[in-house]
Amino acid sequence: MREAILFFLIVVAGTGGELCVSRAMKTAGEVTDFRPASLLRFLLRALRVGWMWAGVGLMAIAFFSLLGMLAMEAVTFVVPVTALSYAAGALGAAWFLRERVSSQRWVGVFIVCVGVTLVLLSKR
Repeated sequence: MREAILFFLIVVAGTGGELCVSRAMKTAGEVTDFRPASLLRFLLRALRVGWMWAGVGLMAIAFFSLLGMLAMEAVTFVVPVTALSYAAGALGAAWFLRERVSSQRWVGVFIVCVGVTLVLLSKR
């Protein structure tokens, strides 16, 4: 049961964090000037966006869940199973960020899910 909770946290919190940071960066705008003073202003602007902090917090939860999972399972099992975050990312991008996900990408997500299923079945 602990493993399932940690996998859930890795996939959901990690993907949620990436989606939140993506939304924050879209709010902060594009970097067009790479001089140090401009980069600092951009960083300060990005840090004022609430989505950035939500994303960082979720990514921290995912990171520590990954550490816990690696303490219990082999990396050859953990890393492939966490690839479910690619499927969660595509779903989140389509729903939360309103991005268009092409049919070719959905096929790729399906292939990843088949691979994860094979890894999960090999554990038994």
